[in-house]
Amino acid sequence: MLTITIAIIVTILDQLVKWLVQTEMDLGETIPIIPHIFHLTYIHNPGAAFGILPHQEWFFLAIVVILFAAYFFMRKKIPQKPIYFPASVAMLLGGALGNAIDRVRYGSVVDFFDFRIWPIFNVADIFICVGVALIVFYFWRHN
Repeated sequence: MLTITIAIIVTILDQLVKWLVQTEMDLGETIPIIPHIFHLTYIHNPGAAFGILPHQEWFFLAIVVILFAAYFFMRKKIPQKPIYFPASVAMLLGGALGNAIDRVRYGSVVDFFDFRIWPIFNVADIFICVGVALIVFYFWRHN
């Protein structure tokens, strides 16, 4: 139950921040937070990370369905300790669901964190990356 609760919180947080960006900014608008280093830039990304595979909404939605099916099929086998492992699975699921909601609503993902030397990303992307990194760390530590 912890995993689903965290996944829901991640999804809500992601969607709330995206809603704030969409209501307070115009598409394409950039707000410098630290000029030339970190900006908020509101864009729609039709692809995955780094804009790869643009306009493949059904492919990305299928991946999310597979992730959730795998979770529900394997949920009783997910180690509950250390606590970061079920939390990492939740971060991955919540981030994937947050971006899937965007794909269904807009046919693209709302992105806004802009470090100028890296592709623009969002809250869901952060949770996906942290979740995957923690899962990899778990398996690295536990063979």
